[in-house]
Amino acid sequence: MNDSPRRSPNPNAGKAGKPYRRPKKDPVRILAFEALRAVDERDAYANLVLPPLLRKAREGGNFDARDAALATELVYGTLRRQGTYDAIIAACIDRPLREVDPPVLDVLALGAHQLLGTRIPTHAAVSASVELARVVLGDGRAKFVNAVLRKISADDLDGWLEKVAPSYEDDAEDHLAVVHSHPRWVVSALWDALGGGRAGIEDLLEADNERPEVTLVARPGRSTTDELLDALGEEGGLPGRWSPYAVRMAEGGEPGALDAVREGRAGVQDEGSQLVAAALANAPLEGRDERWLDGCAGPGGKAALLAALAAGRGAALLASEKQPHRARLVERALAGNPGPYQVIAADGTRPPWLPGSFDRVLVDVPCSGLGALRRRPEARWRRRPEDLEGFAPLQRGLLREALSAVRVGGVVGYATCSPHLAETRIVVEDVLKGRGGAEPVEADWIDARPLMPGVAGLGEGPDVQLWPHLHGTDAMYLALLRRTA
Repeated sequence: MNDSPRRSPNPNAGKAGKPYRRPKKDPVRILAFEALRAVDERDAYANLVLPPLLRKAREGGNFDARDAALATELVYGTLRRQGTYDAIIAACIDRPLREVDPPVLDVLALGAHQLLGTRIPTHAAVSASVELARVVLGDGRAKFVNAVLRKISADDLDGWLEKVAPSYEDDAEDHLAVVHSHPRWVVSALWDALGGGRAGIEDLLEADNERPEVTLVARPGRSTTDELLDALGEEGGLPGRWSPYAVRMAEGGEPGALDAVREGRAGVQDEGSQLVAAALANAPLEGRDERWLDGCAGPGGKAALLAALAAGRGAALLASEKQPHRARLVERALAGNPGPYQVIAADGTRPPWLPGSFDRVLVDVPCSGLGALRRRPEARWRRRPEDLEGFAPLQRGLLREALSAVRVGGVVGYATCSPHLAETRIVVEDVLKGRGGAEPVEADWIDARPLMPGVAGLGEGPDVQLWPHLHGTDAMYLALLRRTA
């Protein structure tokens, strides 16, 4: 499978004897197309592009909740299944996919998703896509779109997969890549991290293609899960699966409609991230427990939870973030916290604090993001194996400085939203053993599993890897270390 992502109408006069008919403008599909173009042209993320487009459409009128839901499904569904749809489209055209203009491919992929990934009737999916093509591409290319989509409509998704995917027996990784719409190298990396046979990796890849729940966090001392559940009502919310601070929202709920979220007393945060912050806060510690550090705090979700937990114990949090604009996001997330805290813009690999200054330190390091493909489906097509080489020195440098920042007997949490072995345990082992020319660091592993009570399937420890298909969370990794000298 090819791992590479693919990348003003002038109407014709129409056939002789037939008056020209202007194309019908469908605001839902035009919005979905605009979102896909922004993702492709500007390397934007759909979760950042789509909300303002939806807000503008609602403010313009004639765009209701059902329209917003359909537009969201078209954008995210198309991005998640892009690899599969590309393979099917390639089988229906007489030229290499790279020779098709990216806007045409976006219209074709939107049409393919409607035909193969939704319950929209075939004739409606084709006609709506052709009308969209007439509006955004012109009548000439709309004919090409019509011809390709009619070929795609000749079979369902399972039938197409039998045609375009190699058999599992011939090439297991390529089969999984086409069927589950992941680049082959990502399939290989996830399979290595997960271990086991075919069932586990297929469950994981399929979970990456499912829409994640919206999970709220009730920040201790500022809000409670009972308050959030009462505000959502019986039909609108459920308790979290694992985190004592989590509430899951029913599909279609709007977090910003809740007073606690608007006021910053609660927020949107994946349950895996909540578990990481809580595990660091609850790790056993001897002696003082007064100064905490979040060394990679942006955009502020974990920092806000840590600040609330620290405040309940009379401790203070320093939240450090290298990028000034992300530091401002952290400031907004922490605004109103009842306990002492400070937010600074600083490079965690060249820190301004003195060694041994803190009792607890969290570094949620920059990474490939392969653990959050449910939320950012386009990321799977942008990342390359060589990206890991770029992250490696930074991840090791941040962990070394975190271990230097904590006092002897203090605790460091190394976290990353990636299950890739090169970003998780290998990083920790390299730092502890001094691989790569640096001095070894004297620290002991802490078993993180008892600090996530009730969570099953955490492996052999002492570190923890969460999984979307097992835990319903992002694939967060956590290693806890105690500085010994």
